[in-house]
Amino acid sequence: MTFTILAFFAGAAIALQASMNAQLGSLLRNPILATVCAFTFSAFFSLIALSVSNNSAPSAKLVTSVPWYLWGVGGVLSAAGVGLCYFLIPKMGVGNLMSFVLSGQLLMAMLISHFGWFSVPQASISLQKLAGITAMIIGLVLVNKDFSAT
Repeated sequence: MTFTILAFFAGAAIALQASMNAQLGSLLRNPILATVCAFTFSAFFSLIALSVSNNSAPSAKLVTSVPWYLWGVGGVLSAAGVGLCYFLIPKMGVGNLMSFVLSGQLLMAMLISHFGWFSVPQASISLQKLAGITAMIIGLVLVNKDFSAT
């Protein structure tokens, strides 16, 4: 239950920070600069958290055994995803954008789990999951379409 509550608050934090940083990008007329600011502060606070954590530094052997793409591709994808959110929120609205972001995340998570990519536990796509995806797509339409205009 604790993990569920933490995950819920993580989702709320993502919507809140994306909205705030989208406003920063709009005010600066530069969503890329807002992305740089967000990642600069994220790096700063992550380094503080790392410095006070009890984790030991990995060995050189461990560091060199990590596949090359895990060092930077995630950062590129993170910057692209976050930057696109900052760019799109003023155009789509936070609710509409987050419904598509969440849908993209769930679909990709289902594929990653189905194939067991990145050493995550493998979980096959089932009829129940396909029904859930169908319900999500119906939800996307309900959340994003203005039925009062028709």
